[in-house]
Amino acid sequence: MNSMSPALRHADAPRPAGAFDALKARQRTVWSSGDYASIGVTLQIVGEQLCEAVDLRAGDRVLDVAAGNGNAALAAARRFARVTAVDYVPALLEACARRAAAEGLPLRCLPGDAEALPFDDAGFDVVLSTFGVMFTPDQERAAGELLRVTRPGGRIALASWTPEGFIGELLRTIAHYLPPPAGLRAPVRWGTGPGIEELFAGRARVLQSSSRDYMFRYAGVEHWIERFATCYGPLLKAFETLDPSARQALRADIAQLLLRRNQGGDASLLIPGQYLEVVLLRS
Repeated sequence: MNSMSPALRHADAPRPAGAFDALKARQRTVWSSGDYASIGVTLQIVGEQLCEAVDLRAGDRVLDVAAGNGNAALAAARRFARVTAVDYVPALLEACARRAAAEGLPLRCLPGDAEALPFDDAGFDVVLSTFGVMFTPDQERAAGELLRVTRPGGRIALASWTPEGFIGELLRTIAHYLPPPAGLRAPVRWGTGPGIEELFAGRARVLQSSSRDYMFRYAGVEHWIERFATCYGPLLKAFETLDPSARQALRADIAQLLLRRNQGGDASLLIPGQYLEVVLLRS
């Protein structure tokens, strides 16, 4: 197994039960703020590609974990799977349900925590998550829950931002101004091969692992910042929390990041957002 970088390694000591409860409550507030659904819907292609990668079949029992506004769940329902979407943010689940209703897709939406899924063991053929489960504080417990609800021989398919990609750098930029709690593992650990090996070792086998790019397409730097500062919970809350000088400095750093990564020239903003697409076979 490859060694992990220090920023992605396990904390030295296990946390006691309940240690993440306060953090999860704060996370729920963050993801409930703004209008993430309007950002999430632009990522729909990731859910479509993930359903193709996992070779989804009509009639499969599918669970979309930390489903947000339902990109992967909707993609699975379009392929005639029997789909359940679970998330702990009610407003995002409501957005998922509205989208399903608009398309006439049968889709069950249930509130639930990715670290304590409200389902029986081995109840699903396929379990999906796009940029969702990676943000759970207790990563080992979340991985264990994905495994628990997947039947033996079933598949788990994940899309997770990588450390070296655009969103990985954006998260580090925000963390420079608002450091995460000590000992908390970086969410982009899920976007690395060694991280997946650690989380699922001995319980699932990697069938496919591919680096992909999602293209962020915006009119320009100010357009991106305006959208994400008002709709993307982590950035919105960062700007709300920081004092004016720190807020201005963070905004300037993000603008530099966008300019450095932009492949669209002067006319538009075109930034590849690298993510890891993984399909695992449950033992």
